[in-house]
Amino acid sequence: MYQNFLRVIENVNVIIATYEDEASGMGEQLQIDPQIGTCAMGSALFGWAFTLTKFAAIYGKKFGIERDKMRRKLWGDNFFDAKAKKWKGEGVSDEGKPLKRAFVEFMMGPVIRLCRASMNGEMDKVDKMLGTIEVVLKTDERTLQGKYLMKNIFQKWINAAEALIEMIILKLPSPVKAQKYRAAYLYEGPIDDPTGQSIKNCDPNGELAIFISKMIPSADKGRFYAFGRVFAGTVSAGQKVRIQGPNFKPGSKTDLNVKGIQRTIIMMGGKIEAVPDVPCGNTVGLVGIDQYLLKQGTITTHE
Repeated sequence: MYQNFLRVIENVNVIIATYEDEASGMGEQLQIDPQIGTCAMGSALFGWAFTLTKFAAIYGKKFGIERDKMRRKLWGDNFFDAKAKKWKGEGVSDEGKPLKRAFVEFMMGPVIRLCRASMNGEMDKVDKMLGTIEVVLKTDERTLQGKYLMKNIFQKWINAAEALIEMIILKLPSPVKAQKYRAAYLYEGPIDDPTGQSIKNCDPNGELAIFISKMIPSADKGRFYAFGRVFAGTVSAGQKVRIQGPNFKPGSKTDLNVKGIQRTIIMMGGKIEAVPDVPCGNTVGLVGIDQYLLKQGTITTHE
């Protein structure tokens, strides 16, 4: 499995390397690497996945090694000789016995053991492991069989959403950082005009620039929230804005409406929350402009 993962990661990195030069302004390492926490493994079908970061935090406590250092040990040619209590670079113990790679020993091993035990309904083994990983099953969940039991346990233990959001938080550049190199791709106008600069610096006090990506039906029949992202400036309730549809041409009045925004909201999952204003770097829902936009559009203050 380790060799398989290694091959897949290498293939992905070959593709990334082909285009890396174009994105060199990012100053980030774009190639994925489990050791720095930019790669997760798991099953999208069953909704579980893990990163080395998660396991490094757990084993780091156990070994008394800090998380980032531990993460490097869990991938590549690293082996732990339990008898001699030391880490080694080759798979042979001091006594000459073969050692399992740390990734297999500490991560893939427990995953496979728990997967097999739950698929085969060996509840005594499952209970023993659940105690170790601090996962609790409710009474009705204990009646699940086979893959349903496995899916339930794994989503509690190593949830795919958690792995993904951890990578988003720890690894994706923030809007302040990202818009510096993305502005030129996002904005059709000259990058040195007020809006261009406002986007580039993700400036909450600069000219407003919002891209509306979709219209979301609201509780009022036939009305929609315009949902999008604020790339520059700050949008507030009652503000007069230029609503530019997809057919807008700079300098003309085609597909252009200058109107006030009734309310600004933030969309929290299925709920909405009214707020007085939303600064750049965030997503926003706007009330009262649905009759001027069909699907997508740009909202700005600068003529």
